[in-house]
Amino acid sequence: MPSHTFTVNGEKVTVDVEDDVRVLWVLRDLLGVTGPKYGCGINVCKACTSHINGKAFNPCSVPVGALSESDEITTIEGLAKGEELHPMQQAWIDNDVAQCGYCQPGQIMAAIDLVKRCAAEGRSIDDDALDEIRNICRCGTYNRIREAIKAGADTM
Repeated sequence: MPSHTFTVNGEKVTVDVEDDVRVLWVLRDLLGVTGPKYGCGINVCKACTSHINGKAFNPCSVPVGALSESDEITTIEGLAKGEELHPMQQAWIDNDVAQCGYCQPGQIMAAIDLVKRCAAEGRSIDDDALDEIRNICRCGTYNRIREAIKAGADTM
């Protein structure tokens, strides 16, 4: 069985798994990293959104064979610095976003990516920018999600 080495939340890991196994299953089933959620498995709902090399990606749609040893994956578990939450995580709490909470890890990871991209492009976090986030929230807390993203952007 092939061996795959990459970094997850700052820790170098090696897994023995077939090349076509999706990264989401490697994270959840082999490494016990359960923040990225399984929703659809076809890159539609975005519940599994994480970061690879600092950019949002959906591990449900990426085979582990596509990763290289230099790749760094960050999940919701890797955002906080000890007891200090990432500003976007804190904004989620401050704005009372979560209802069921299932989509929240993916929403937060997508929001951080959006804020970084907008900053790099010199754009503000306006309605047009917020419309770029395609993560699905079954509870429909989109208004609170948008307010939290704006608040998080102000402190990132």
